[in-house]
Amino acid sequence: MKNQVLISGASIAGLTLAYWLNRYGYQVTLIEITKGLRRGGSPIDVRGDALNVAEKMGILGKIKAKELIHTDEIVNAKNETLVNFAINAQAEYHGDIEIHRDDLVDILFENIPANEVEFLFESRIEKLIQHEDKVEVTLKGAGSRNFDFVFGADGTHSTVRKLVFGDEENYSKFFGAYFAFVEAPNIKPNKPNSGVLYQEPGKMAALYPFKKTVNALLVFRSPKLDWDYRNDEQHKQILKDNFKNNSWKIPEILDTMLHSDNLYFDEVCQIHMPTWSKGRVAVVGDAAHTTSFPTGMGTSLAMQGASILAQELQASKGDYKSAFSKYYESYKPFVESIQARIVRGLNFSVPETEEGIQETIKRFKQEAIDEPTQEIH
Repeated sequence: MKNQVLISGASIAGLTLAYWLNRYGYQVTLIEITKGLRRGGSPIDVRGDALNVAEKMGILGKIKAKELIHTDEIVNAKNETLVNFAINAQAEYHGDIEIHRDDLVDILFENIPANEVEFLFESRIEKLIQHEDKVEVTLKGAGSRNFDFVFGADGTHSTVRKLVFGDEENYSKFFGAYFAFVEAPNIKPNKPNSGVLYQEPGKMAALYPFKKTVNALLVFRSPKLDWDYRNDEQHKQILKDNFKNNSWKIPEILDTMLHSDNLYFDEVCQIHMPTWSKGRVAVVGDAAHTTSFPTGMGTSLAMQGASILAQELQASKGDYKSAFSKYYESYKPFVESIQARIVRGLNFSVPETEEGIQETIKRFKQEAIDEPTQEIH
């Protein structure tokens, strides 16, 4: 009889893990709290060893076919261009692929053989009890079921992590900033296929056009706030308080966010855990090690980590404790090296001072000289 596994979260980490565990002979059930695959978000990057994972999964060609090639620009309050640049033209990112998040999610989902993995949408874990030989889970809309293993691939605010490892505050490290993004199809970017960024000391706004819409982003530095990540109205008030008198296209972006039913708001934080497993439960992706957007590596780490976890289970020949331990010990040092990049990334994207803004512009001007700008297709 196949081992029964439950994966919570149908995003990058969850879909990657579902593919590998199914391939290795596990009976996989994947639950997702939303009505379907989780949509939205800014374009993301597949980098480094994640490209090798994609190749082994047989999807690298499909990812390349959906590659988003574009330039970006930083502008002033008058919308005048201060510098043009292309992130993936930089030496450290050569060969990496930028892709719309929805496209990658679709590719990962479609790569899972039809009818071999059970998907339960609009479902979540309501109760979880570990036993020596099984995990008893109560699922919304699906009753109580037993699994050999449960995997939390359910993001920064992971329910699985909370149920098994304790409160999020024990593992979350705040980095002094908050961000929000929303689809803003009525706001026109400066150019097709070109993102545009505007910076003020401690604040940043951006517009990223793709397909038939535009993603708008606001970021601001702040001391730790007393906030609830599930309270949309509170999020909107926080944004209103911090961006009500700003320049450039921020008033348009803010108005769109205040009237949106699909606003995403969160703090810039990381998850640091002393272990990624407890008994028959393990966490993967952001649930285990959120790096946050300034590192640019969340997607790649999710794919890599899910692949390593599945491979260790396959190689362990039933010794899951050893597999979970090797997953953590082999991968944690690399994750920590990526997490260490956050301060550098935050300083470039949201400088705290006018001098910092000028340093960012200077950096990209120099890189534009050193590296030819990518051609737009």
